[in-house]
Amino acid sequence: MQSFAYITQIVTTALVAASMAYCLLVLVAALSFRLSARRSQTLPDSAASVSILKPVKGLDPGMYDAFRSHCLQAYDGVYELIFGAGSMDDPAVAAVEQLMAEFPQRPIRLVICPERLGTNGKVSNLLQMLPQARHEFLLINDSDIRVGPRYLERVMRQFHAPAKKPVGMVTALYHGRAANWTIGAALEVLGIATDFHACVLMARMLEGGLHFGLGSTLAVRRQALADAGGLEALVDQLADDYEMGARISAAGYSIGLASEVVETSIPAYSLGGFASHQLRWARTVRDSRRWGYAGLLFTHTLPLALANVIASGISFWSLWLLGLAFFLRLGTALQVGAGVLGDRQVLQNLWLLPLRDLAGFAIWIWSFASNTIVWRGERFVLKDGRLIKTG
Repeated sequence: MQSFAYITQIVTTALVAASMAYCLLVLVAALSFRLSARRSQTLPDSAASVSILKPVKGLDPGMYDAFRSHCLQAYDGVYELIFGAGSMDDPAVAAVEQLMAEFPQRPIRLVICPERLGTNGKVSNLLQMLPQARHEFLLINDSDIRVGPRYLERVMRQFHAPAKKPVGMVTALYHGRAANWTIGAALEVLGIATDFHACVLMARMLEGGLHFGLGSTLAVRRQALADAGGLEALVDQLADDYEMGARISAAGYSIGLASEVVETSIPAYSLGGFASHQLRWARTVRDSRRWGYAGLLFTHTLPLALANVIASGISFWSLWLLGLAFFLRLGTALQVGAGVLGDRQVLQNLWLLPLRDLAGFAIWIWSFASNTIVWRGERFVLKDGRLIKTG
């Protein structure tokens, strides 16, 4: 029994040390991105014509303001907005019609997408919207994404970034904003800013660039998308944004990361709603990046340090490690959340960080229990990235 306790103490101490090393690497990765974003300001401006594709379903919080932000771009090139809804009865249709009336000078079109092509409704809509797009560059983002006036300029100039391979896709980081504060929404916002994006920046640094896309922005060359198998290859994929980027990367293109950070709207989640959404997200990531997901063990700095305190019988050295781990975790949260993403909510919700980390660790463990997810009220089984509807 004593030998087991000793081994447990050694193992947890080693895990805490590895996790603290991860925190230090995150700080380096965040600094690397900030320097890269500064250098990108010297890239030539682009005036390429762009078709912005926005599939919609229902009304998301802040959706109309998100729509408006795309009409207020300070961009030298030509761009159009194409919305796709499943039927004229969709509540989002009225918002699109209101947008057309407010911005008659902008080329804005609504496409009704009556067919269901595969299990991913978003990709199904995109396939039916694509024939209406007139331009060489396509930009796909979620309906609730709110952007700044220089968004298109900063995204499109990344296609001119120096790279060993031609740039086939540009994606962007994002932060969440809760319209109504609930503890579930606050935990979601905090996780996006301090956990998820820390992993994205680490992947960018360790893998020599990004090899996947983020749904906040998927700007692509038509040829790169075609070389990657087109949208047709994604109709049954849950993580369509990740898969699109992964396939474009595998087709011989590089993926750029814009200096622009966009905003997504977060619903007023209950604790149960937060856990359910995080579990779906976790199982999606696990299915997409299996070895990388197992490696997320080392990102759970505070839970590992607490486990070490328990395994060590609350020894002085374990408490010292816990204190050091706490300050390193705090530093990564501030550097990524506030420094890189510019998310002021991180400061407001920082007191929830220990709770968020404990919940994240529990969800990470729980995610291995099943391949079942619930998405938009429907139950699916995930298998090799594909959605298989059950019941």
